[in-house]
Amino acid sequence: MRTFILALGIVSILSFGCKDDKKNSAPNKMKTVMAVHDEVMPRMGEIGKLVAELKAKEDSTEVGMRYTAARKELQEAHKGMMDWMQNFGNRFTPDEILNDAALTDEKTKWLDEEEINVQKVADDINTSIANAKRLLEQE
Repeated sequence: MRTFILALGIVSILSFGCKDDKKNSAPNKMKTVMAVHDEVMPRMGEIGKLVAELKAKEDSTEVGMRYTAARKELQEAHKGMMDWMQNFGNRFTPDEILNDAALTDEKTKWLDEEEINVQKVADDINTSIANAKRLLEQE
């Protein structure tokens, strides 16, 4: 009997601990998502500068077409960030984003999706910038 009560106590403690971890993970995940956004958002100006440099070099030659492709890749990455921010803002309130307001179960699932989405946006931005710079350095 004593073993049963001890086992029941351990299971109870673990159950409550898991619930608390789940509740605490949403604010941490929101911070993670916003940190990824905050890391690449300043690079948007860099995208604009690179787009202008590439556009000036575009023409109908093979090399000129590479500049066009790199410019389009940058513009798609920029659009990806703009679209992500709009969709994210439509899904979450400022209070949820900035003040760790509690999320519904549905919004917690959305946040999992947004973590993946924002990482793809960041990867697209970083890759397109690196590709553009590499191309411009080959001159």
